Amino acid sequence: MPVTSAGLLVYRLAVSASGGSSALEVLIAHMGGPFWQRKDAGAWTIPKGEYGAAVEDPLEAARREFREELGIDPPDGAVVDLGSFAASRKVIRVFAIDGSALDVSHPVFGKFELEWPPRSGTMASFPEVDRVEWMQPAVAAEKLTASQRPVIAALAAALGAHGVS
Repeated sequence: MPVTSAGLLVYRLAVSASGGSSALEVLIAHMGGPFWQRKDAGAWTIPKGEYGAAVEDPLEAARREFREELGIDPPDGAVVDLGSFAASRKVIRVFAIDGSALDVSHPVFGKFELEWPPRSGTMASFPEVDRVEWMQPAVAAEKLTASQRPVIAALAAALGAHGVS
């Protein structure tokens, strides 16, 4: 049975400096820890985490994981279910929500323990993610892990269906 994860893809319409046009941006996070430290392309993720499908609602799990990874309460508002996406031995259920008013300037990243260096017997603490950034969808799609890239297309399709472009 695959592991189930749930994630929250936060988006906003950013108005240009001239105040004229607006562009869609998504909030993604760079994975923390020594393995991802010097990587960029393919080293970003949506805030997500595992949950017990039989005991926890996936949207509540996505909200919980967002809070745990970023130390910020997820935005309130209408949620769009983008569906489930296969990722190695996982299935990730992804929800989207407008985060136009979300302040991400002071995140407090969750931590995990890892033996580092490998086989040293020494445990070290690392952040689950080490930074978050608003990015245009095309840039985010290049930076996300390969299995999460279809989430960007799903968001564009869902927002187009709701009259947002």
